[in-house]
Order: sequence, then C-alpha cells, then structure tokens
Amino acid sequence: MIAPVRTLVAWCPDWPLVATGVPLDEPSVVVFANRVIAASPGARAHGVVRGLRRRMAQARCPELSIHDRDEAKEARLFEPVVAVLDDITPRVEVTRPGTCALVSRGPSRYFGGDDAVADLARARMAEVVGGRTDVRIGVADGPFAAELAARGAAPIRVLPPGTTAEFLAPMNIDLLDRPDLTGVLRRLGITTLGAFAQLPANDVLARFGREGQGAHRLASGLEERLPDARRPPADWSVSAEIDPPADRIDRVAFVARSIADELHRRLGRDGVTCVRVGIRAETEHGEELIRFWRHEGMLSDAAVADRVRWQLDGWLNGSAVTRPSGGITSIALVPDELIAATGRQLGFWGGETEVDQRAMRVAARLQGQLGTETVLVPEFRGSRHAHEQLTLIPAVTVELAGRSLDPGEETAPWPGSLPAPSPTRLLLDPVVVEVLDESGAVIEVTGRGLLSAPPARLIVKGQRKVVSGWSGPWPIDERWWDVEAQCRQARLQLVTADGRALLVVLEAGVWRVTARWD
Repeated sequence: MIAPVRTLVAWCPDWPLVATGVPLDEPSVVVFANRVIAASPGARAHGVVRGLRRRMAQARCPELSIHDRDEAKEARLFEPVVAVLDDITPRVEVTRPGTCALVSRGPSRYFGGDDAVADLARARMAEVVGGRTDVRIGVADGPFAAELAARGAAPIRVLPPGTTAEFLAPMNIDLLDRPDLTGVLRRLGITTLGAFAQLPANDVLARFGREGQGAHRLASGLEERLPDARRPPADWSVSAEIDPPADRIDRVAFVARSIADELHRRLGRDGVTCVRVGIRAETEHGEELIRFWRHEGMLSDAAVADRVRWQLDGWLNGSAVTRPSGGITSIALVPDELIAATGRQLGFWGGETEVDQRAMRVAARLQGQLGTETVLVPEFRGSRHAHEQLTLIPAVTVELAGRSLDPGEETAPWPGSLPAPSPTRLLLDPVVVEVLDESGAVIEVTGRGLLSAPPARLIVKGQRKVVSGWSGPWPIDERWWDVEAQCRQARLQLVTADGRALLVVLEAGVWRVTARWD
C-alpha cells in the first residue's frame, strides 16, 4: 500500500474575521448562507460557534457584530501571507483563504527536517500576519491529518511518519465534514475515526459508495483517493492573450471565465475532472506569476473562475512589493491533478435540472460582463416581518448548485410571525387606511393583543370596501431596549369583497396596508 505524501499545512485561525478588519477581542462573526462560519474569541465566550444560524447566534449574544463573507477580500489579503513561502518551495497550494499546504519532502531534505521547515514557515508567515491572528503549522502523512494537526492547540505539531492513523483514531467522526455520511455512522454507533477505520474497506464501499470509500481512507490515515491521479498532458492547459495589457481585475476575470469554460469542456470530453489547478499569469515586463489552488471535491468551471478572480485580486491589489510592475498580457489555467469524473445525475422529478445549469451559466456570464457584485440572488434570513424574511445577496457569495429558498425543518419557528403563505407583493410605500367596525368606529388593538371589534369596512384613499374575511391580529413587541430598532405593532389579514387579500399593520395608532396576496 502506497503511503500518503508527507504534507505541511499552515492555518491562520479566524481568517474570515481577520479579513473584515474587526478586532478579534470584540464579539463578532462572519456568516455565509445564514450560518456562522467564523466566530471571534469574544463571540465564542458567549457560546457562539461555527454552524449556528444567524438568529441563534444573536440570541446567545445580543451585542454580536455580524459580517457577510467576502471570499475575494479574504483571498486578496491571504496572498501576501502565502507568497513568503515561495522561497521554501514553488509549489504552494491554497486550499481556501486562510489555509495553504505544501509537500514537505523536498524542503525537509534541504532545510534539515520537518521541524526546521515548520519553524521557518511559521516565522515567515507570522511576520506578514503581524499579530492579527496566530499561525498554526501541522505536518503529517497526508493533508487531512496535517490540517487537523495544525488546528490543534500547539503552534506547531509534527507527527512522525507512520503515526497518522494512531493520531486520527480518537477524533470525532464529524471531522470528516460529510453530514449525510456521518449521520448514518452515528446512528450505527460509530462515533470516532478509529472505529470507522476498523470497518472492512470492501463493506464500506458496498454500503456507502465512492464517498464512503474516500472518507474511510481518510479515517485510516491514507489519501482520500486511490493513487490513480495523474499529471495531465500539456495540451490540456488553456490560455488566452490579453491585448492591450490589463491592470484591472474585471478585464482579466472576463477572459479567465471563458478559458475556465473551455477547460471544463475539454476535461469533460475525456471523462476527467480537476482537483488541483495552477493559475499562471504573465506581465508585459516578462514577470511570471503562478499559484496553485486545490478543492476538497472537484473544481467546476464556476469554482475555477472564482479562484482565478480571487488570485488576480491578490496579485493586482497587493502591496507595492508583491504587486506586478506591469499589466497582465496572458492568463493560463494548468490542470495539475486529475481524477476520473464520476458524473452527476440531473433531476428527473425535482432536484437539479438542465434549466438550473443554464441559469447558473447565465449568472456567471453576467458576472463576467457587468461585475461580480451585480448579479443578486435571494436568501432566506428569517424574521417576524414579511419584508425582512428574504434579502438579496451577491450570487458569488453562495453555492448556486442545488440552492433552495426553503428554510428547512431545522429552522426554528419565529414566535409572532405570520402564518403561511407569505405575502406575494410588498408595498414600498405603505398606504394609510382606516379599519372600521359595523358602527363606523375605528378598530383598536388592546394591550392583550385583541381587537376592539370585528372588522367590517376598510377605507382606502377615500374608497369604502366591505371586509368579507379576516384573521389575526398578530402583535409584535420587540427590541424594546433599542431606541432606534424597537418595534410595537399589530398585523391583520383582511379579505375584501372584491377578492383582494391585504396585510394591514397598526403602528403608533395608524393603520397601513404593507403587503398583499395576488
């Protein structure tokens, strides 16, 4: 059995927060897809951890500062940190902003061992980081164990060769980061990596397929995939010339998007896919820049284009020392590690369809033409107010494949929220109305949230409408401690005789129509 490649992983904790520029001693988090992906030490002291939903995080720490993830900024700020390792080895790969890896065998022979390379890498990266966060180094057999070693309490942890399986054995099964698989394993009573590794490999493959086989190899201290990855031939690389030379990200990113599509089609015709890609750029003064990016699964055309844009942002907007001296004249994508493409089944009744694929391609094309922040998609945030339940965010900040606006069963209910279905149209300028009872008196809401009388008529812009049905009210009294954000109102659903369904809100003694159902 072939041993895993000796790997060094460098990890900068809380990098998404570091990229925002907020002090880490303040309670703050970075959210992505409505979940916490990074929490400061001040937030963790209040019980705010990764994976919490935004609402639960705010409940645990009301003074929490929330920031949306900006992966482009994270990558741009991480590039100078990675660049200092180029003198150690030219093949440094970025897994994601904040984490990078390198094969340590060659550097260890040159510098005098794994410990010497780890000390040198940490010292150089810490100098660039400048105290904004820590730098942790892990060295082990394979990148999975090396990253777990880096995420330990010690600044540097070097596992002796051959001890990776022993190191992984007592660790939690959830570290595999495969929720569907680990959920089944937990129900079977398998809670540690060691217990999973003891299962026969053939049985795991028969029961859980390729995904289970890869996870089982990781838990056993081996490479995730069998050693069938191969170096691609030179003609699989794609490139494009840029004339005149470009010093703006949007121009180069537009070209990179087209060659990423070409690379994806070329690999697809040969039944392979890329898990590691080199991004190479040349400037008008003959400078050559190259950086490798790896993905835990496989790099789609959109994922490659994103990483090209992040890397260009890091090069072109870097410091005066690292920034290229001239405009970029060519950009190339070099597939550096390939695996067999297992394919993807499109939906038949539901799920991902070809229409979804076309929509994602259109969104990517518009991003290349108009800018990455111009294409917006809705995201469910949750709220008692109809106008706050969905918000528009840049499409580049979310994974469009398989995306759904359904909050899911695990979303906690919002006490006081309107029952389904939600209004279909929100009014930007609420209309002041009068809600009257049978005697013509204006209806009020008592302190107990009860109507003074059943609604009978609605006066809208001088027109009198008969109320044929109603439900509610649903009172809200929230954020009483915040003078600017406090809200006290009662909401009522009304159906008029002409068939209009309206959401009417009473606040500060005035009734207003704020939404309607079409």
